[in-house]
Amino acid sequence: MLSWTSPALTPLPASGLPLRLHDTRTGRIAPVVPAIPGTARMYVCGITPYDATHLGHAATYHAADLMRRALRDTGLEVQVAQNVTDVDDPLFERAARDGVDWRELADSQVELFSEDMEALRVVAPETYRSVSEAMDDIIGLVQTLRERGRAYPVPAEDALGTDAVDWYLDLAQDGALGDVSGWSERQMLEVFAERGGDPERPGKRGVFDPLLWRAEREGEPAWEAGELGRGRPGWHVECVCIAEDGLGLPFDIQTGGSDLVFPHHDLGAAHAVASGRPFAALYAHAGMVAYQGTKMSKSLGNLVFMHRLVRDGVEPAVVRLVLMAHHYRADWEWSGAEEERAAERLSAYRTAAARGGHHPAVVDALRAALRGDLDTPTALGVLDAWARESAEGAVAAAPTTLTTDSAADARPGDVTAAVDALFGLDLRA
Repeated sequence: MLSWTSPALTPLPASGLPLRLHDTRTGRIAPVVPAIPGTARMYVCGITPYDATHLGHAATYHAADLMRRALRDTGLEVQVAQNVTDVDDPLFERAARDGVDWRELADSQVELFSEDMEALRVVAPETYRSVSEAMDDIIGLVQTLRERGRAYPVPAEDALGTDAVDWYLDLAQDGALGDVSGWSERQMLEVFAERGGDPERPGKRGVFDPLLWRAEREGEPAWEAGELGRGRPGWHVECVCIAEDGLGLPFDIQTGGSDLVFPHHDLGAAHAVASGRPFAALYAHAGMVAYQGTKMSKSLGNLVFMHRLVRDGVEPAVVRLVLMAHHYRADWEWSGAEEERAAERLSAYRTAAARGGHHPAVVDALRAALRGDLDTPTALGVLDAWARESAEGAVAAAPTTLTTDSAADARPGDVTAAVDALFGLDLRA
C-alpha cells in the first residue's frame, strides 16, 4: 500500500542522548534502548478506514511523529511500521449503509487520511500494509497458533456451511492476559464488549479469549484458509503479522491511542507470546481528545475533521501547535480558543524566525524537552520566550531561565531548523 509523501528531513547533528518515554506496562518513564544497536523500530497502530481523520487520530499520529523525530535526533536510524484495518465490522457496516463496495470506501478514506498526514507533515512509515494485503501472513500465523495448540474452535451456527467454526486464542495457556494494561478483570469487562470483544459468546473457554479467525457469513468478504475454513481474521492478530513483516519481533516501541491499551495492545502482545515470541519492549500511548464535553468518537459523531479544518482555512501548522500545547499523554478538549492561541503563536514564531540569529541554548532546551517524554508544553514555553525576547529586540543570548546541555556551544543554534527537525513546524512561510 502506498503511503504519503514525507516532508524533507534535515536532522540536527546527533545529540547522542536517549529519548525517554512513559511505558504503560511499567508505569515509569524509561530510556528507549534499541535491541538492534543504531536502529530504533516502532509500530504505530493505524486507522480503520470508514471515516476521515478526526483530531483524536491527529493527536495519536502527531505523537508518533514526535517519537520518530526524537529518536532521529539522538542519532538513530528509525524504522516505522503501520497498519490499515481494512477488514473489520465497522467498515463493512458503513459500506452497506451507504451502498458502496467496502474496498472503495476503504480506499477513499485511506486517501483522505494520507492527505491529512501529509498536510500535518507527519513522516510516512517505511512499512504501510493493510489487513487485506497481509492476509497470507495472517492466515499463516493463525495456522501456527492452531498447530501449537493455542487455538480452539467454537461452532459458528450462523456461518455458511454446517460444520463451520470460528477459531479463538486460548489465553489461559500462556498467562499473558493483562501484561500490558495491568488491569483487573473487572476493569477489562467494563470496556471489552464496546471495544470489539464478545465476552458472552457461547463455547469460549475464557471470557477474554480473542477471535482469531471468523468463518464466512453471508454478505461478508472471506478468504480461503485451508483447515481454518473460509473466512476472515479477528482484529488483534493483524498487528503481530504486520509488525513482524516490517520490523521483526520483538521491536522497541508500540504506540497508539490510550483506548488501545486494552484490549488491542494487551491481546496483540498475547498473540505474539502464544506464537513463541515477545512483542514490544515499551508501550507509549497518546491521550484522548474530547469535543463538546465527550471524547471524540465515530459512534457518537462529535468529530472535528482535519480535512474540514484545512478546507475552512486553518493552517495545518496551527493544528500541530494546538496538539503541542498538550502533553501527548494528556486527555484534553478541542476548542476555538485553542485554535486562536495556536495561530497567534505561529505568527509570533515566524516573525522571530524572520529576524534570524543563532541561539544554541534555545535549541538545546527544545531538544531536552522533546527527549523528556515529548514534553511539548515546555517546548512551547521555550519558543514563547524566544519569540517574546526577539520582539523586544533582546535576543543577544537565550533566555537565562532555560536549562542547557554542557555541549550546547558546540551545536548549531538555528531555531528555525531545529523547530522543523524536531517538531515538524515550518517557520519559513
